[in-house]
Amino acid sequence: METYEIVWTSRATKDLRKVYDFYADQIGEEKAFTIIQGLLDKVDVLSDDRFVKIGALDEEFKHLKRQYKKLIEKNIKITYRLSANKPVVYINRLFDTRQNPTRNK
Repeated sequence: METYEIVWTSRATKDLRKVYDFYADQIGEEKAFTIIQGLLDKVDVLSDDRFVKIGALDEEFKHLKRQYKKLIEKNIKITYRLSANKPVVYINRLFDTRQNPTRNK
């Protein structure tokens, strides 16, 4: 069994913080932390080579050179891609699906 390294881009890290801040303001820090933990757990699944390809193609990123996939956890879309030559998963974006889709570009 091969293990993939999970690498968060700076953009995805900022997105994660925005998600936390939004939920902390709306429903409290404890519940916001629980939501963030759920996102991190979902992403951790991608480190296992048996599950790394489970995501569906993310059509909103099809115009780009690389192939991007997505996972959904609650109302959050996690966009990621696989490295072409090493066992690395890059987490590129997190996006609350209740927002305007054009804000995801």
